Amino acid sequence: MPHHPTRRASLALLAAAMLPQARATTGPWKPTKPEFIVPSGAGAALDSAARKLTELLAREGLTESFVVSNRSGAHSIQALETLQRQGGNASLLMTLSSGYVTSVAQGALAPRLQEITPLVTLLREFTTVAVRADAPIRDAAGLIATLRRDPAALSIGIATTLGNHIHLGIAQPLQQAGVAVRGLRVVPYKSSAESTAALVGGHLDVVSATTPNLLPYLQNQRVRVIAIAADERLAGAFADAPTWKEQGVDYVSQSFQGVATAARVTPEQQAFWVQAFAQVTRLPEWQAFLALNQWKPHFLGPQQTQAALQQQIAQTRSLLAALGLEGTDPTGQAQAGAAPRT
Repeated sequence: MPHHPTRRASLALLAAAMLPQARATTGPWKPTKPEFIVPSGAGAALDSAARKLTELLAREGLTESFVVSNRSGAHSIQALETLQRQGGNASLLMTLSSGYVTSVAQGALAPRLQEITPLVTLLREFTTVAVRADAPIRDAAGLIATLRRDPAALSIGIATTLGNHIHLGIAQPLQQAGVAVRGLRVVPYKSSAESTAALVGGHLDVVSATTPNLLPYLQNQRVRVIAIAADERLAGAFADAPTWKEQGVDYVSQSFQGVATAARVTPEQQAFWVQAFAQVTRLPEWQAFLALNQWKPHFLGPQQTQAALQQQIAQTRSLLAALGLEGTDPTGQAQAGAAPRT
């Protein structure tokens, strides 16, 4: 009597026969409807880097066009909340920067918000200290002398949070120069684009920001950079800006930008992004973009990025303790014109 397979067995045989074809159809993983979250306001340095990066990824055919979402807020909590809610979604990326390091070092992030997947480090950036072009303060010595006499004499704009790398970018060298930094009058803004606009508009005396945010005002001769936290003088519009080191303060910032994705992504998904970023950061257009903004290329993969994060978090905890900035309130930001004290 001939054997007739059951309907269930027939379906199983059919599925098994189709499996290799299904795998061939799906192919390697690629992101779908990719989104890039920027934990700062539109128009600032983090935003411009994210938009250039996503533009090149799409133009090179590596991804679909991105949606770039600005989620500004203290300690990047809004951005990290979005990433945390979508665990396993490797199509969702976020800027990883020194701001994340200082937030972890301050204890401002719940453990669940630290569940991210670092992908790459892309570049080093440098914090600068600037005043209006007509300000009486001409150099670091003048700034230090004024703040030694009265630490609250000048309003200082930063973005986006007290105790972050932009704040430390002015507080640390001033502390090394003998200023009582706990008494500084510091005003946080949603982005460095806003704080530099407030400086030019006469609402601030001093601003601490990274180089791209000052570039248009420097080119129009509306601001004066009195110190830059680089190893040596930069080129282009910043060629006349002195470093802290050449003015007697041994300070160089370790600020960086990179990219992270959600937790619980697969090794294949992680490898896709690392290869894609490596490809676009070799493009002449990306290199020219870095040069324009006075950033230095600094590409690290996931393991090196994770190791660098841990090292910088430990160093920053020690620094925050020395400056009296540990435990800074992570929940609020000042409005323009307000002047919370650190």
